[in-house]
Amino acid sequence: MNPAQHGAAVAAETARFVATVKAADLSTPVPTCPGWTLADLTQHVGSVHRWFTALLRRRIQQPPTSREVDLRLPEDPEGLPDWLAASAAEAAEVFAATDLDAPMWAWGVDQHARFWVRRMLFETLVHRADAELALGISPHIDRVLAVDGIDEFLTNLPFASSFAPLTGQLRAPDRTVRFSCTDGAGDWLIGLHPDGFGLVADSAEPRAADATVQGSAADLLLLLYGRLDRRSDAFRLLGDPDLLTHWFAHSAF
Repeated sequence: MNPAQHGAAVAAETARFVATVKAADLSTPVPTCPGWTLADLTQHVGSVHRWFTALLRRRIQQPPTSREVDLRLPEDPEGLPDWLAASAAEAAEVFAATDLDAPMWAWGVDQHARFWVRRMLFETLVHRADAELALGISPHIDRVLAVDGIDEFLTNLPFASSFAPLTGQLRAPDRTVRFSCTDGAGDWLIGLHPDGFGLVADSAEPRAADATVQGSAADLLLLLYGRLDRRSDAFRLLGDPDLLTHWFAHSAF
């Protein structure tokens, strides 16, 4: 996927989120985000949109020293879905006015403005799934989006320790974990070492992994984000179970 596709998907995912919560009781608990209601979830997603949009406007070149931004929250919580829609519309205007290939500070690998659009997309998509799960709806995730989301997650996870400190313990004496799609192309091999972890570059010869998780792209994406249990029938687990336990205990995002 390219930055323009990411931007269009942000708009589409936000529209789905808004349609879901607008028809719901916003006091409904969200089991996949313990302690949150649908109102909390909606406010979080809109706040992320407005924060990332502020960063893009400024095209910052250094880590920000403050996260303060004018959220312009509605006085009545019932107005949160429309406020989220307005947040996405504002983001879309900034996407259109920004050179998304321009250099920009980001906490992940891709040091360009486009990083923030892609990150906003998967923040929105996963929380849209949270809202649907809270309402007993089985989330549908487009396969192309899911594959891109898995890649985005695994590429950036080694750099997430500032807000996901347990990732700093994702170490092992040269072991590998593989995530492999069963519904089409998509395969990621992660190497764990005594000093850290990261995706293993593509090689001509396929490499066996010490532990493997197989499932559909959509299910693997939700698994990586902690929304599904790896022991469910959606997944096939191969190899060292202790290594998988270590991975999932320390990869919370």
